[in-house]
Amino acid sequence: MTTPTLTFSSAFRTERGQHGRRELLPHKPVAATPIAPVPTGRVPRISRLMALAIRFDGLLRRGEVKDLAELARLGRVTRARATQILNLTMLAPDIQEEILTLPVVTAGRDTIKEWQVRPVAAEPLWGRQRRMWRDLRHSHVDHTCGVDVKLPTDCVHSNPGASSRCPSPGLFE
Repeated sequence: MTTPTLTFSSAFRTERGQHGRRELLPHKPVAATPIAPVPTGRVPRISRLMALAIRFDGLLRRGEVKDLAELARLGRVTRARATQILNLTMLAPDIQEEILTLPVVTAGRDTIKEWQVRPVAAEPLWGRQRRMWRDLRHSHVDHTCGVDVKLPTDCVHSNPGASSRCPSPGLFE
């Protein structure tokens, strides 16, 4: 009967210590690589849900989970919620990409919520989805002019003679 062998490796170095003794010391890093600054803020919830939807879809396609009910059990959500999340994969690929690359939220609430995207995902035609997404996205542009923008006509740039404090002129033109 053979006993299992446990092998591990570690980077270390030796140096002469006091009285000529060799000492084991941790390995010195070769060269410090510059670390990119981590953006402050958080990833929007809709972006995280889009990534989760893509993951769910992959698990189902590869057969790692049997069905949506098993997926819901594993995710500790209802089947209805799992369906809502999975329906995000019905969006046009360019919309999915845009959702995944939304800028981080540095303060306040997310500008686009998942419940607002559900009607877009329910639309079967990608052309109509793109129009709906454009309207949704433009109705939630962050303006620093202080105007609560709900419709493109609410922007100060749509009103002739309005002040030009907002940095996004021409967005709705």
